[in-house]
Amino acid sequence: MDAAGSPGPGDALTGQLTEERAYHDACRAAMARMVRGADDQVITGEDVSGSGADAEVLGRHLRSFAKKLAEEPDTPLFFGRLDFGHGPAAGDHSGQRYHIGRRRIVEHPSAPPMVIDWRAPVSRAFYQAGPRDPQGVAVRRRFGWAPFSRGDAEDLTGIEDEHLTSGRARQDPSRIVTGEIERPRVGPMRDVAATIQPEQDDLVRGELTASVCVQGAPGTGKTAVGLHRAAYLLYTHPQRIQRGGLLVLGPNRAFLRYIAEVLPALGEIDIRQCTLEDEIARHPVGAIDDEATAALKHDPRMATVLARALYDQVRPPTESLAVPDGSYRRRIPRDELERIVEEVHADRPPYAVGRERVRSRAVGLLQRQAERRAGPPSTAWLRRMERSAAMTALVDAVWPAVRPEELVAELFSDADALARAADGLLTERERFALLWRRPPRSHKSARWSAADLVLLDEVAGLIERPTGYGHIVVDEAQDLSPMQCRAIARRAGFGSLTVLGDLAQGTSPWAARSWAEHLGHLGKPEAAVVPLTTGFRVPAAIVELANRLLARLPVDVPAARSLRRDGSLRIRRTAALTEEAVATVRGALERDGSIAVIAAASDTARLSQALEKAGIATAAAEEPDSAARVTVLPATLAKGLEYDHVVVAEPAAIVDAEPRGLHRLYVVLTRAVSRLDILHHRPLPDALR
Repeated sequence: MDAAGSPGPGDALTGQLTEERAYHDACRAAMARMVRGADDQVITGEDVSGSGADAEVLGRHLRSFAKKLAEEPDTPLFFGRLDFGHGPAAGDHSGQRYHIGRRRIVEHPSAPPMVIDWRAPVSRAFYQAGPRDPQGVAVRRRFGWAPFSRGDAEDLTGIEDEHLTSGRARQDPSRIVTGEIERPRVGPMRDVAATIQPEQDDLVRGELTASVCVQGAPGTGKTAVGLHRAAYLLYTHPQRIQRGGLLVLGPNRAFLRYIAEVLPALGEIDIRQCTLEDEIARHPVGAIDDEATAALKHDPRMATVLARALYDQVRPPTESLAVPDGSYRRRIPRDELERIVEEVHADRPPYAVGRERVRSRAVGLLQRQAERRAGPPSTAWLRRMERSAAMTALVDAVWPAVRPEELVAELFSDADALARAADGLLTERERFALLWRRPPRSHKSARWSAADLVLLDEVAGLIERPTGYGHIVVDEAQDLSPMQCRAIARRAGFGSLTVLGDLAQGTSPWAARSWAEHLGHLGKPEAAVVPLTTGFRVPAAIVELANRLLARLPVDVPAARSLRRDGSLRIRRTAALTEEAVATVRGALERDGSIAVIAAASDTARLSQALEKAGIATAAAEEPDSAARVTVLPATLAKGLEYDHVVVAEPAAIVDAEPRGLHRLYVVLTRAVSRLDILHHRPLPDALR
């Protein structure tokens, strides 16, 4: 109460917090009843009447729903509220109030929801409404929760109302949104359902059938956009997506561990998240190519070489076909068989389809002979013709069965076979680079490199197209080779793609320089390229430093800008780099948040040993679930990760370590979301001086 005896602002806020905490407790109780009800439904569904197939489908659906609810993480159940006004703009929502959260919560199926899923159509106003376009919303409320809250009502510590139609809408950024974005990075990546920005929301809610490429500068949330788009599509098109499946491809396993908890937090658990190497792996990697040979195997010319080698297995028949049929021997002249093989070969179907097409057309000729003699033959007769030894011998002779391993092993073992397939495509030196110096006795004993697995997948796709996915999210796509892109394209032939990347962060030898060409290799040349240039996580001083490198990179991307004016950047030259790194980390440990020491791969062991000797526990990027706050990692593993405080040791060594070293340094500089220390003994690269 204030001095006049009327409620003061503090009393009003306390009352609102008390009311909202009580509502959250009611939602938590309703959620518990939903979990128990889902388990009961699974038990009841086991006795459902109807066909066995219907019962199996229903049971699978109920078990999946129960599993999702049971594995729901302990987090606040809502983060926002929409109070719609009265009038035409509000439409069917006139006078309604909706709490917005990560999952829909109801007391019972026929009751209005207590919490609306953030992906529901009405929730879009939470992200898109503003003073210029209120969309019928009178008040948008945001809830501030204590950091790392597990959803206890007492953790609700703040409320922020934005009056969109009163003429007094706030002009400054939301304190709650800013606080959430700038909160220290500890542990895996968090979902951003509470802080999605309008331009990000447009991408998240794009049509399922539309493929999109997000050219995202560092800190603009492109990874979050891709993951939330995956969750949105599963919510909006559950049957279409689940029928084909949804795949999230990351650049490495450290990155996948970092993002692993985002989709479960959004209520989606049955999504395959892996690297492309995991997706296409037919064998363990047992060999290492030199850089030039690996680059050649990733070259798109290899697709033509492999296709030639495969379809060169097709041979014209050398004799007519005679198939025993009781006391008869049905014959097909050689010229008729030649015509069948030529026509099928000209169509270039998948190799396995072509093989069966030759068989079916030859059987068709036999069928017409039988019809002229005795009328339509039976199905059993047709099967007998298809499976006859003579027919099988014909198909094996003109269109032999091929395994990918056999074909690739033959090419890399036989100089003449490789010369025929690569005629006019590869130089003699390039062909020599591909040949195995010690060919194995057979493909079964071959040791395959990582690049070989891409070639094996290409041949497998030529033989028989993979089933594919309903939607694929590809992160760090700029580093994919043309042959890797083709592997993804085969799996998205009837689905769509969300392509995420930044041309400026391309560090592989075959990194993309143009999205138009890259999207062509991915099979989606029509995909729109949407730039995200406004950053919310990397402070402006750090972004401006990294932007100095853009002029030296052979790509055309817009410079990033940041809305954050906090954070710090320090650049120091030192004669004792290791000792200075230890001292800097020790100082960083006095603040909250994660810390990374990033250096050239040749320097990480020395830095780790120095930190451990100083009594500072460290973890490697590959180590999961480490309690250590300090991670020491080579620059090659930094992509896609972020830390509160980053210490970059010797930028010149990072640049010199690889041909695209400036691109790598651009990546490294933009991993810090609060503070960046650059330590160097050697002169800095020109762009940073």
